[in-house]
Amino acid sequence: MEYVFSDRVSALQPSAIREILKATADPAIIPFAAGNPDVAAFPVDDVRRISAKIFEDEPITALQYGVTEGYEPLRKTVADYMKKKNNIGRDFDKLIITSGATQVMDLATKSLCNFGDIIVCENPSFIGSLNCFRSYGCKLKGVPVEADGMDMNALEKVLKENKNVRFIYTIPNFQNPSGRTMSLEKRKTLYALAKKYGVLILEDNPYGDLRVSGENIPSVKSMDEDGIVIYAGSFSKVLAPGIRVAYVIAPEPIVSKMTVCKQGQDVHTAMFNQMLVYEWMSTTDFEAHIGKIRDIYRRKMTLMCDLIDEKLGDFVSYVRPEGGMFVWCELPEKIDMLDFVKRAIKEKVAVVPGTAFMVEDGDTTNCFRMNYTTPSDENIVLGMERLEKVKKDVY
Repeated sequence: MEYVFSDRVSALQPSAIREILKATADPAIIPFAAGNPDVAAFPVDDVRRISAKIFEDEPITALQYGVTEGYEPLRKTVADYMKKKNNIGRDFDKLIITSGATQVMDLATKSLCNFGDIIVCENPSFIGSLNCFRSYGCKLKGVPVEADGMDMNALEKVLKENKNVRFIYTIPNFQNPSGRTMSLEKRKTLYALAKKYGVLILEDNPYGDLRVSGENIPSVKSMDEDGIVIYAGSFSKVLAPGIRVAYVIAPEPIVSKMTVCKQGQDVHTAMFNQMLVYEWMSTTDFEAHIGKIRDIYRRKMTLMCDLIDEKLGDFVSYVRPEGGMFVWCELPEKIDMLDFVKRAIKEKVAVVPGTAFMVEDGDTTNCFRMNYTTPSDENIVLGMERLEKVKKDVY
């Protein structure tokens, strides 16, 4: 039979990243296109110990239904931690646990947006969030990302020209895909513009703990005295992505609506996973663990960027990231980016074409994204040697 899909999803296309990752099923492919944490960053022994403890002490709690808002000990622990460490959370805020940070984007859009409403996004931006916004029939407006974050003049122009903007979506720390970090000055300006134009901010911070150089910069949410910032945090990059535990901190009326929407999606985040995260935060030196992850990523980021300088330095331009997982490389204008990506695949290296991250139809870019956390050190070296060969073939 002929299948007719809803207007909301009929125009959606598979993620280019996921399609490229199919090629990485070949073990000979070097996965610069991935976005997975280094497996050495997983606290396997802690997870094994904690899992046994949970099923010894509280098996029924772990296997039973829970409340939609999340496991209360975890909610309190995360709220206290975020308040103490990052000055996030005011009296008007509420925290709930979600099944991954992408669910925060989904619940926020479902709660706040009608068909045709506008969401302003950094351009380029994370494809998972962009497709989420598109699935609700929202119109996306892109604002260029500069070396120090979103172009604030362009942002104000968009806000001035569009009257039904529901929120501004930003990844201020080590942005995916660009790897760039928004400056403190721009964060303050972003907040001021959102307040001036009566628009919410959705701050997505999955990489914030992965800083390997430079100084920590306060989050936009830490500036929120007016109840206009929705903050998404996640344990995917510091514990393990497979557990799908994240959280949202936002004004109580927004979180209350998001909670109702979550009840229609998955009822609650998996109880065992929430209990695991709580025990991990409560019984381990997780700050030391995060320090270990930073050491691993500092080495790998430095290795990749030094090799870019050595082997592609006369060919690509990029901003060296201060953390996160990604490097965003721009090719010379005369080089066809998609041809370069295809040639790289033939040389057994997978990178992501920058067009996968563009916000609006017709947006173009001559950039591609590389990941340094997934491949081994040896494969980073080998992959960069192969990309140098591609460079010589096309340049």
